[in-house]
Amino acid sequence: MARVHRVAAVASVLVVLYLLTLFSLVPVPFIDPSVSEQILPIVPWWILVSFGSYSLWCLGWGLFTFRDCPEAYCELLKEINDAKNDLRTRGVSVD
Repeated sequence: MARVHRVAAVASVLVVLYLLTLFSLVPVPFIDPSVSEQILPIVPWWILVSFGSYSLWCLGWGLFTFRDCPEAYCELLKEINDAKNDLRTRGVSVD
């Protein structure tokens, strides 16, 4: 079973459980029904905000730990100089 299928199966089960509790077909244990009626409609927004926060954290951490590549920097400067020299031989003024 591919990872996508596992994620889809788990998500489907969670959505079904959420809908069953939202429409009071299955009671939420250890929670008063009036409290669950107030909390359950907010759960999707909480999940969305949590996912957004996690995504921003991962993006920021990736930028923070991004490695410098001095070899790529030198190679890019060489390619830029080669392109400038090629343009100069064709009569284009660069600089």
